Amino acid sequence: MVNRNFTPFPILTTERLTLRQLSVDDQQDILALRSNSEINKYLDREPSKTIEDAINFINMINDNIKRNNSIYWVISLINTKTFVGTICLFDFSNEKSSCEIGYELMTKFQGQGIMKEATAEAIDYAFQTLQFQKIVAFTHKENQNSIKLLTKFNFIKSIEADKENSDFNIFTLTHSN
Repeated sequence: MVNRNFTPFPILTTERLTLRQLSVDDQQDILALRSNSEINKYLDREPSKTIEDAINFINMINDNIKRNNSIYWVISLINTKTFVGTICLFDFSNEKSSCEIGYELMTKFQGQGIMKEATAEAIDYAFQTLQFQKIVAFTHKENQNSIKLLTKFNFIKSIEADKENSDFNIFTLTHSN
């Protein structure tokens, strides 16, 4: 078992992106992301309605990080520092040596390979640093962009749908040592 400790927070970088910690300064961007009807149509959650919703969400995320229960990165462009989305690893299971991955991208940045770049970093972090053997993703059966992204990384679609919501497919990526 790996001793997970996200202090100091692990900042990841790629050619175009910085994956950094969420802060209260991101409240407007989080509100925009979490209230966007296009992004929310495939997610099973209540959209954020107020700046207080966004701040509460940020505080909850950062509390979970402090407790080493999850890791949640803001995806920003290196050259402009522009907030473009988020990616996270959560639902850690030492017994199953697994975690779940989740991600969201502002609509105007979709189709540019940004999430592919961020996902590659998050997968590498889950397998190399956290030493999980399996990453699970739940995605709506009609979310073609998410399904395409997962299959690019060789996630395998489960025969069974999610027990709690049959509109969601379960995808799994197993680490090959």
